[in-house]
Amino acid sequence: MTDEEATLEFLNYLSAVKGYSDNTIESYRNDILEFQAFLKTERMASSILRIRQTIPSNYVSYLSRQALKTSSIHRKVSSLTSFYNYFLAQGIVKENYFLSVETPKMPKRIPKDIKNEEILMLLEACDMNSKLGYRNYCLLSCLYACGIRVSELCNMQIKDIDFNERIIRIHGKGSKEREVFITPTLADHLKHYISTYRVELLYNSKDLENRNVFLNKNGTSLTRVGVRKILEKMVENAGEHFHISPHMIRHSFATELLNNGFDIRSVQELLGHESLSTTQIYASVDYERMNKEYLLSHPRAKKNG
Repeated sequence: MTDEEATLEFLNYLSAVKGYSDNTIESYRNDILEFQAFLKTERMASSILRIRQTIPSNYVSYLSRQALKTSSIHRKVSSLTSFYNYFLAQGIVKENYFLSVETPKMPKRIPKDIKNEEILMLLEACDMNSKLGYRNYCLLSCLYACGIRVSELCNMQIKDIDFNERIIRIHGKGSKEREVFITPTLADHLKHYISTYRVELLYNSKDLENRNVFLNKNGTSLTRVGVRKILEKMVENAGEHFHISPHMIRHSFATELLNNGFDIRSVQELLGHESLSTTQIYASVDYERMNKEYLLSHPRAKKNG
């Protein structure tokens, strides 16, 4: 099998079996062709299907010297890992050497946040007399008050809400369960939404047994993409132009708690983070504010000493 035939077979697999978009397939094609060009230029292998164990690490070193972003290197290695996994499953190659290659560490990205004032503005712009407006109010309130992931919001069921204790049982990553708190006001709004507007939405669907809390206009369960579109539409309806996403709201939830003295381990528990180091990313965001307060507060800093 020639390199051209191998590439075409793999790309056809991505299209026919995996259902990838044309843009994604084109990205894979470029990554594979670049690797083929590297092999020819460096004269390291006669075929892309017959490479030595050391070649992947040599290629990563080559990419690093090109001053590429770490994310770009990771993407290219991921493309080639998938390529060799496919031919490993076909029995055409005996081992996928890209599985064990070391890549540069991705820098920790501090998530962008959204201001409390912007959240309040979006809530105030909701039409509380319409079923979708009321649903949107409860949806955004849940994201901001609980700091839950968008997938957790989509999977939330009515039985997960304990209105007496004012908690929601969240089924998070790895089937781990945790409890988050809701305010008395949010509890009242959720109770009203579930007993009225959610019922109206549900009757637009044939699946009257659906127990998910948040439904779309057709009465079926919301998806992650659907939630993002709802949030974007809320910004548009409010006459604003800022970007918003569920993760930004989750970030704001964490930073608001930490900035107001909430214990970081308690925030870790509420967010459902397995590692404290993940939560510490949020804690590091407000160092600039802390530095200003330090300069205003510490006696030696005041005296420029």
